Parts: sequence; C-alpha cells; structure tokens
Amino acid sequence: MAQQLAYVLITPYTLHKSRTGGIIARLITRTGLELAAARMFAPSAELVRLYSDAVVSAADPQDRRIQELIRDYILTNLSPDPKTARRRRVMMLLFSGEEAVRKIRSVIGNISADRCGGETIRDTYGDLIVDAQNQVRYFEPAVLASPSADEAVQKLKLWARYSESDGGIVQDTLTYAPGETPQRTLVLIKPDNFRFATGRPGNVIDFLSRTGLYIVGIKVHRMSVAQASEFYGPVREVLRTRLKDTVAMRAKATLEKEFSFKIPPAEEKQLGEILGPIFGDNQFDNIVKFMSGRTAAECDAAQLKQPGTEKCIALIYEGVQAIRKIRDVLGPTDPSKAPPGSIRREFGQSIMVNAAHASDSVESAAREMAIVNVGQNSLRTVVEDFFGKL
Repeated sequence: MAQQLAYVLITPYTLHKSRTGGIIARLITRTGLELAAARMFAPSAELVRLYSDAVVSAADPQDRRIQELIRDYILTNLSPDPKTARRRRVMMLLFSGEEAVRKIRSVIGNISADRCGGETIRDTYGDLIVDAQNQVRYFEPAVLASPSADEAVQKLKLWARYSESDGGIVQDTLTYAPGETPQRTLVLIKPDNFRFATGRPGNVIDFLSRTGLYIVGIKVHRMSVAQASEFYGPVREVLRTRLKDTVAMRAKATLEKEFSFKIPPAEEKQLGEILGPIFGDNQFDNIVKFMSGRTAAECDAAQLKQPGTEKCIALIYEGVQAIRKIRDVLGPTDPSKAPPGSIRREFGQSIMVNAAHASDSVESAAREMAIVNVGQNSLRTVVEDFFGKL
C-alpha cells in the first residue's frame, strides 16, 4: 500500500493540562507509524479561519453537529485571545506509513456524548457534556485530525504554508506573575527510546510534565556526526582525563594476568597516562555513534553534516527555574544512582544509554539549542517531500 502522511493537532487546553505525553505514547504504540516531524505553532487568526473553513465535510464519519462543534471550537480556542491578542500554543505531529490517516483516526476516535471508557484518545482526554435538553454544556476534543486522506493533504499543505510565520519556537504565549523570570532549557529524548514502537518517548514527556513547565518548541531530530561532536565536545576532555585511573587499573589487571608478574604503582600510573586519553576518545566516539549512528572516522567530509540515522525528539521547555526543575526529574547521569521516580531510574540503562539529556546551565542551554536548532522548519520539508513544493 502507498505511504501516507497524517497529522495530529494537540489543542491548547490539552497542552496546558500536560496530557501531551500520554497522547504521544498512544499514537506511537497503537498505530505503529513513524513519527516523522513535530512543530509548535502559535496560529494567527488567518490560519485558524482557513483551517476551520475546511472542517465540515461529507467525508467525515462524525455527524454534522459534531463537525460544527469542532469548527466553532477551533475558531474560539485556537485563535488569538480576543482580549489580549496573545496567541495560543498548538502542537502538530506528523506520522508517516501505510494507511497513516486511517490508523491515526482509529486511535484518536470520534466524539459522542454516549461514549465512555478509554478505548480512544478522545474517550480518555476529550469531553462532550450535554444537559437534559441535549444542549452542549462543555466540549473539548483534545486532538484534531483529518477524517480522510484527501483532506489530510489539503490541511497539511495549509499548515505547512504557515509553518514559518506561525510556527517554530513560540514566543509570548505564556504569562507570568510579576517578579517571575522564566528560563528556557533543552531536553533531548535520546535514540534508545526509538529502537521500536514504544510508548517511552511519550512516557518521558509525561514525567517531565510534573515540573509544571511549558513546551514552547519541539522537533524530531536526526543529529549529524558534526552536531553530535560539537554538542558533546565539552565531554571529550573530561573523558580523556577522568578515566585515567580506571584505565590504569584495568590495564594493570589484564597485563598481570597475561604475563604473570606484578606492575609497580609508578608504571601503573604511566599506563593511565598513555591509555587514558585513547580510551577517552574511544568513549567519545561511542557517544557520537549512539546519537548519530556513525563516528567521524566512518564518514567522508560531506557525510559529517548529513542527518544521522538515529532519531531523537528535541524539546524546549519554558518556565521559572526550568533548568533545575527538569534536571531534578531527569536524575543523575548514572541510572543506577538515580532516585526512584526519576526518568533515568525508570528508563535508563547505562551512563550513555540513559533515556534523555537536559541542559545543566543557562549557558549550556543557549549553546545546545543553537546546535540542535529546534526552530528549524523540518515539518515543511517533510510535507514537501510527500506532496511537492507548496
């Protein structure tokens, strides 16, 4: 069957209630599709109007009343706030694969006041409450998606056209109390979470939601060797120097077993001085390969800057004391030393394969965000790869 591209829009209310992780986990595990791109939007009134105009459709299996509710919801809840003109946050996810539109729609579900339980995303996170006269008292669809492949193409092209002007790392969508100074920090959900269709990427985001911070940027990223080398560059010298004693002890034990004689302390130290930097460089190459899929030695000059084979999700969180709050939930680098309930204790395997990375300072956050370039418009690139230039 032909490959399709499908979208899911996570509504401002769902983002505000930090239900994003649970929704992403369900979409990945229950569809088996590839998460191809993600982007934050702060939609303009024009984009919202054009999108709402395309909602009511004969191809939608939901009845006309529900479609009109969704159209009115979009106009009211995705448009800029009429009182403050402040735009609202929306997250768009793109999924690719066979029958992507149908699979996404089946996991999202339709909306009905009679549905109960938690079979679909809308069953769990959406609401339609009517009174005794069957008048709608409250409506929240949780997510938005296209009912058919043709409409998916139309709406994807629309959002892609506005993805530069209305999307990226969103600005001025949040309010803070007087005296509060927000920070921004970078989180990378590492490649070990994407080895197969697992809920772990969503589960990690769910853990991060307990910080009370807000997602203002998201990107599906394939780190190049050059990016990985620059990103982890500060670690290289640490590995070359701090591992000298460990390498010396291991080398001493190996050599004494092989040659059946004792190595004095002075010579043991010399082994560390000689082998420590070599071992450190090898460990650094392992990190680069883990993040990008290959090492610098395996690439020619052109391949160094090409997207790697490994996938991660890059997120920018905003809020008061964002850096400290994220790192508290993440836990220490070594998962065996991380406290219960931390991300690395729950999902990490080793010092390198430890589920996620988070910036450790304001300076590191600025440097790392510049390298990963979360605002890069990869969503439009994916749409144009499927449907041609817009």
